[in-house]
Amino acid sequence: MEKVYHKLIRDGIPALIEAEGKTCRLQVLTDEEYLVEVDKKLDEELAEYHKDQNLEELADLLEVLYAAVRARGYTISELEDARAKKHEKRGGFDKKLLLISVDDGK
Repeated sequence: MEKVYHKLIRDGIPALIEAEGKTCRLQVLTDEEYLVEVDKKLDEELAEYHKDQNLEELADLLEVLYAAVRARGYTISELEDARAKKHEKRGGFDKKLLLISVDDGK
């Protein structure tokens, strides 16, 4: 019986499926299709993290984030540089601050 997934998978998944004696149908995506599917995968992995809130789901989210970075023509180094610059300019989230309101004095 065929089960339909129609979702982006990790590169090693077909070999794991075949090791179980099963067959799978695959499609190699165009660059445009890949960007759409990577964005869907980010949403999927974020939802899984929200549900389970464990390190494994964070690792999956990071892996897909790295894929999105590369798919959009950036490097992981550029991502980290942008993160570090923003951190230096605006800080991180270590103080656990929640902004309630801002009064402009008018």
